Amino acid sequence: MEHVQAYPPPAVPTAYPPLATRVSVIGPQYCYPQPIDLVVLRKVLTISEGKFAVTDIYGNIMFKTKGKFFSIHDRRLLTDAAGNPVCTLRHKGESTEEKDLIFTAKRSSMIQLKTKLHVFLATNPKEDVCDFRMEGSWLERSCFIYSGERNTILAQMHKKHSVESEFLGKDKFMVTVYPNVDYAFVVALIAILDGINNDDDFE
Repeated sequence: MEHVQAYPPPAVPTAYPPLATRVSVIGPQYCYPQPIDLVVLRKVLTISEGKFAVTDIYGNIMFKTKGKFFSIHDRRLLTDAAGNPVCTLRHKGESTEEKDLIFTAKRSSMIQLKTKLHVFLATNPKEDVCDFRMEGSWLERSCFIYSGERNTILAQMHKKHSVESEFLGKDKFMVTVYPNVDYAFVVALIAILDGINNDDDFE
């Protein structure tokens, strides 16, 4: 499987202190020792399949999705720029090999315009305490991904406005992934959140 090399901006060690332990969920090849800024594009007219794509700050495609928005039967496949599968996003309950399960995301709260997702790794079947959580405002494109119940930030979303984006009907926002954090995992969580906000049946 081929993997796309990221081209991150210069690191800012004082602003983004590296974690003592690397956070690898989908794969260590997606963990970079410096912070990475990604650009998420929704409703992208130039993407042949799906309406969700992720680029680096130079506009190079890093990830994209194939498939429709979440529904009872549909799935979304997250691929790299070359079309190689990274992971499959699906409803819990669909038949699949349990050994292939990486993590489960559960919506904890979507009231009062606030977003809260709890993420449980496959190695945590009891799901008593979440391994990761995502909180913030999806409407404002302002969300943070934390490690477990702690306040250690792994990544954060922030809105990016441009005249071009608004004219083309695009939704563009930035995601900063902290050092030593699996950025493919971060992208997968944002794709799930995108699906939730386009399908109220997703759980």
